[in-house]
Amino acid sequence: MTRRGRILGARAPVFGLVAILASACASSRPAQIVYGRAPPPATPSAVPPSVRLDLTSVPFDASFAPAIVAEAPPSECVPFARSVSGVQIWGDAVTWWAQAENKYARSGRPAEGSVLVLRGWNDEKRGHVAVVKAIVSERMIRVDHANWMHNGEVSINVPVIDVSAANDWSQVRVWHVPGGYWGGRIYDAQGFIHPYRLNGGAGLSG
Repeated sequence: MTRRGRILGARAPVFGLVAILASACASSRPAQIVYGRAPPPATPSAVPPSVRLDLTSVPFDASFAPAIVAEAPPSECVPFARSVSGVQIWGDAVTWWAQAENKYARSGRPAEGSVLVLRGWNDEKRGHVAVVKAIVSERMIRVDHANWMHNGEVSINVPVIDVSAANDWSQVRVWHVPGGYWGGRIYDAQGFIHPYRLNGGAGLSG
């Protein structure tokens, strides 16, 4: 076990939780959604061609290594996702997709700052939400989320890969940060909630 204040699961230093919460998943890539000024990305009419998945290579470099922020206070996934993304939805994660209908833009494609919604995370009555930090490729994103391993931990830069046959982000696998490998379980995804209100306001507008 590492000493307090040190980051678990990564060699690179990580900025404090304040910087994470203050920045709605800032990244080196330009965000695909600009809050309050740009429409949500359109869902493609055609399914992209299938891409061969590589589950053997390490899916990141040292600059964006996944990490558990040891000094972060414990959090559930819902309040963490709400604070970081600005998507103002309350209640269990399993209800987020339905609650977002007619309120926030939703799609089957990720965008930086959007919220990935998983269903049946542990059983069909539970779900999980994570904030998209960066688009790595057609098949891979990095997310920040909390309580993935049931300990209230905050994990950042976590790779998530689309393993669906149609490349439609309906099924994903998540990187296991402590072990340094892809988790063996495949999770069903409902899609992505974008921080853009359908009434024309940004997610942070309340």
